[in-house]
Amino acid sequence: MNERVLSLDVLRGMTVCLMIIVNTPGNSATTFAPLLHAHWHGFTPTDWVFPTFMFVVGNAMSFSLTKHESKGERVFLKKIFKRFALIFLLGFLMYWFPFFHEENGVWVFNPLSQTRVLGVLQRIALGYLLASLILHYWKEKGAVVFSVVALLGYWFLLYAFGDYTLTGNAVLKLDLALLGENHLYHGEGLAFDPEGLLSTLPAIVNVIAGYLAGRFILKKGNSYETIAKLMIAGVVLLFVAWCWNMIFPINKKLWTSSFVIHTVGLDLLILPLLIFTIDIKHYKSWTYFFEVFGKNTLFIYLLSEIGIVFFWMINVGDQTLYSWLYQHVFQITGDYTGSLLFAMGWMLTCWSAGWWMDKKKIYVKV
Repeated sequence: MNERVLSLDVLRGMTVCLMIIVNTPGNSATTFAPLLHAHWHGFTPTDWVFPTFMFVVGNAMSFSLTKHESKGERVFLKKIFKRFALIFLLGFLMYWFPFFHEENGVWVFNPLSQTRVLGVLQRIALGYLLASLILHYWKEKGAVVFSVVALLGYWFLLYAFGDYTLTGNAVLKLDLALLGENHLYHGEGLAFDPEGLLSTLPAIVNVIAGYLAGRFILKKGNSYETIAKLMIAGVVLLFVAWCWNMIFPINKKLWTSSFVIHTVGLDLLILPLLIFTIDIKHYKSWTYFFEVFGKNTLFIYLLSEIGIVFFWMINVGDQTLYSWLYQHVFQITGDYTGSLLFAMGWMLTCWSAGWWMDKKKIYVKV
């Protein structure tokens, strides 16, 4: 059990490490292409990070769900709804932070009417809750049926109620109708949330896939046969995704069904490689770096997001501290290299906080 948790911690840590790097470039205009999301259709290494974190959430559930269920229906439901509420609230507060801004020399609160409702942690919370309920009440076979129906149904909904463009898709239409423009992400130059309500439906499948992979490993054990079967499944899913891509494009921002199949296929190749390296061959000298991220995942992610807000709030002359550090410390190595080194520096700063917490045996969990 501990061996498998180590592999899981490493995979989780890898995703958090990469998430911090891609979220905090010194200058987004001079970022190496693999560290950018695909502009719309297509796939980059960065697009792998978030769905894999959803996969890892499901993988962790394969260890914990049965334990929670054994304590009775009431305790189980209380546990998963409490965890859902806390993670969702933390995500919402993170986008609302720092809760105030300067206006005509006066500090005023940021209005709730203009705060983003959905986001990364909110999608994780929803995926965890809904996958837990599906697996609890419908069991594994029901979860597989749900996954097939959800992926095909999502394809139908996007085809029937819009198109696959940024401005005409059904995800945007539903979010505008239910949440309104002011509560959506505006990073695309207009109101559109890549973690929208409708696109959360296929994201649940990433969680379920992680759970099923974890249960398979628990039942079959760490063996060459287990690794081979997982990797064969990964190759098959990648082939299906590439074929589906011809008519339903792989698109992270819409979280298309082909994107789900593609990312799960990659995860079913990467996780077995980690199991082979760590659990079978026992090459563990390199794992501690990622374990640090994996042991305090939520805290380190929140630290990385909230901490960088202060870099934007503090001024050095007529520049923000964020811009000043990039231009006067990191840019001397070059525009693109400096942008990467800035991101690496912030990632290592967050890792240092996690390292200190691990040495003090401080682990923040919800």
